[in-house]
Amino acid sequence: MRAIRVASAALLGATALACFAPAAAAKGDHDITPFGFSVLPSTIAAGGQVTLRVDRDGGCRGTVTVTSGVFDTVSITPHHSSATATVDWDAKPGVMYRVTFTCDGVSGSTDLTIAGGRPIGPTALPLTPPYGVHAGEGGTIGGFDLKEIGLGAALIAGSIGAAYHFSRRRTGEEGEGA
Repeated sequence: MRAIRVASAALLGATALACFAPAAAAKGDHDITPFGFSVLPSTIAAGGQVTLRVDRDGGCRGTVTVTSGVFDTVSITPHHSSATATVDWDAKPGVMYRVTFTCDGVSGSTDLTIAGGRPIGPTALPLTPPYGVHAGEGGTIGGFDLKEIGLGAALIAGSIGAAYHFSRRRTGEEGEGA
């Protein structure tokens, strides 16, 4: 009888972790779509040209509308998978602009960062980035802040505590007649 309670408590703890851990990890990303998309390069100087790509194998069959506050709206016709857009000259260096791809009623977005300097000729490469490389983040805890890590640790500790409590708790029936 005790083994059933221990297994039930362990299963309850595992279920709590499985239910609440993905919610803590989901940070509101808006780039989950049945089709892939990208902006190349992802960092560009004001006035430069970016290539907007969409993956047609993933379920996008219609016209793709690409919008952003840093360039004019671009349409990618059903028989094409890319188009180009020219970034506005007055785009502020160091600012990240949201680029939204919409196809068949589904939208996803990604970021486009404006580098410092102006493009040289048709290559549109930045002269000087406004800051260094953003490195050292990634792996299993990339992008989490201290509050999210604490919440996850509290959920795990609570699940373990509940499992221990229920496994050690005795009912009145077990204490009698033993």
